[in-house]
Amino acid sequence: MWSAAACRRFRAGSLLPAAWHIPKGVEESPHWMDRGTIRCMPDWPHGPLHRIRERGIYFITAGTYLKQHYYRRPDALDELQKLLFFLCEKYRLQLHAWALLSNHYHLVIEGCLQPFIRHNFADGVDGRRVWFQYRDTQLTYERSYLARLKYVNENPVHHGIVLRATNYRWCSASWFEDNADRAFVRTVQRLKIDQVNVPDDFQPKVPKP
Repeated sequence: MWSAAACRRFRAGSLLPAAWHIPKGVEESPHWMDRGTIRCMPDWPHGPLHRIRERGIYFITAGTYLKQHYYRRPDALDELQKLLFFLCEKYRLQLHAWALLSNHYHLVIEGCLQPFIRHNFADGVDGRRVWFQYRDTQLTYERSYLARLKYVNENPVHHGIVLRATNYRWCSASWFEDNADRAFVRTVQRLKIDQVNVPDDFQPKVPKP
């Protein structure tokens, strides 16, 4: 549940987005990296904080075997993202945020994860191990949920792939901004996440066509 103080600030319209640190030397993303509008995804799941304890919302991180960059090509990332959407629909899971990079991914996802994790991701290459390990954390506190929501949306910026997360085609940043309630977007944007403890030493590479 949101705190009473946060609710009062929502009604007063006083929540403003915070500036995001841009790593030095990061270039503007090329036009082909821009995601545009995701038409196959439903609207943002309104009122998610009310369901944290009811059904289970999880933060998941998974990496490729030996942190290899199997998903550096845009077409490989496209296929991975399509697979993610397909599995969420098949197992009736609801995505709150996602970031897919060349050698790892992060998700904030709602539902029963057992069939999803059992399925696992693969790239169709016989005999090649792709995904190696994953970590999942159930989010049971409001602040943990909000912080990881922002962490996932901003992950391409964190790794120096793009200047603005909304310019990265394989994450949920633009979808979140387009579909979530504006007050909720501002709440997430103003959070500081430098103290969020997430093992994320994957050092992904910029996608290349």
